[in-house]
Amino acid sequence: MAAVPQRQFRYYDLILGAFVCVLLCANLIGPAKIAEVHGIDFGAGVLFFPISYLFGDILTEVYGYARSRRVIWSGLIALVFASIMSAVVVALPPARGWHDQAAYETIFGQTPRIVIASITAFFVGEFVNSFVLAKMKLLTAGRWLWTRTVGSTVCGEGVDTLVFYPVAFLGVWNHHLLLRVMAFNYIAKVLWEVLATPLTYRIVAFLKRVEHEDYYDRDTDFTPFSLRVTR
Repeated sequence: MAAVPQRQFRYYDLILGAFVCVLLCANLIGPAKIAEVHGIDFGAGVLFFPISYLFGDILTEVYGYARSRRVIWSGLIALVFASIMSAVVVALPPARGWHDQAAYETIFGQTPRIVIASITAFFVGEFVNSFVLAKMKLLTAGRWLWTRTVGSTVCGEGVDTLVFYPVAFLGVWNHHLLLRVMAFNYIAKVLWEVLATPLTYRIVAFLKRVEHEDYYDRDTDFTPFSLRVTR
């Protein structure tokens, strides 16, 4: 029996690309820098990393968990490749007369701990976010979108924060700084999602209208270790 062709969507690939772009920038540029504004310490990546959760919410809400899962795996593969590329390029011996190796190592020479922390936190956090949103959509019968976007972010960003900062910086930063940065970053990420709710509503409504899709994960296999999409 011939396989049923999968549906084609106008904007799915565009959102996938934007998701991967935000993920790579947030993880390669922001995570190791501690900024201070008005006496408040925070990880610089908090300014942009929550955008990836916004994309994750939109993908799951419109296209379903299975297609969101594919995007998460795309982001994971891109993140692993970028980390390997950074390590190789930093390790290459500099040419004579080129004196920027130290600066290059400072910017791109992430320690293995940070790389492992970023990859692990991203993997578990994004899947928790997508799973919670998909389940909440069933429980709310598709109503009250804001409860799903905020609720899934509370869970997903919570797991992400609890994994990333201890794995990356426990023993490197003092405990007071670690807990302070973790607490502020988590609160900031959740507030970011709350403030982005009107934008999320507009994007979701637009995509559901033009894609003719509003998927409910009633019969979905929620394992993270699959790329299968049944329709």
